[in-house]
Amino acid sequence: MERGPLPRFDAASSTISMSNQLNRKQAYEAPAIPDRLYFKIGDVARLCGVETYVLRFWESQFPQLKPNKSGTGQRLYRRRDVEMALEIKRLVHAEGYTLLGARQTLEQAQRRPNGSHDAKNGVAVAADAGKRRDAVAAAIGHARAELRELAGLLSTPVRQAARPRGRVTAIAASGSLFPSESSAS
Repeated sequence: MERGPLPRFDAASSTISMSNQLNRKQAYEAPAIPDRLYFKIGDVARLCGVETYVLRFWESQFPQLKPNKSGTGQRLYRRRDVEMALEIKRLVHAEGYTLLGARQTLEQAQRRPNGSHDAKNGVAVAADAGKRRDAVAAAIGHARAELRELAGLLSTPVRQAARPRGRVTAIAASGSLFPSESSAS
């Protein structure tokens, strides 16, 4: 059995492929995620640009990717699940990580205080966290003001006007429950 010639290493073609890999890493942009509460697996597959079976496989490989299931067993992805799937795709397809390497990277990112995996992303994550913190603080301040107003309304005594009481008719005296019937007879 005769084999063909072994492929030769060509330095020029290897630098071209390396530059393509670098450009591919820089050119990746995540698609915009619609503002919905739940996404079906087909929607997530379209957003990520992968097949549904790839998402199901990623669920078995990445403990961070755990969509809920409906009563009929249909996968319902939340926004954080969609973001996780996009991050997995970026690491595996654009950055060139293996599944094991991507899993380890995601685990390390979860252990870090700001949850970012690189310095450039860390600034964006910290800015988003600051905006969210400000929005939560504003909502809490608004709720406190409303609660103070309600407490003030509840603490003031309400004077009720004295209601005129009707004449109490004795049942035994009139023989009827209805005073108008007794006077008519």
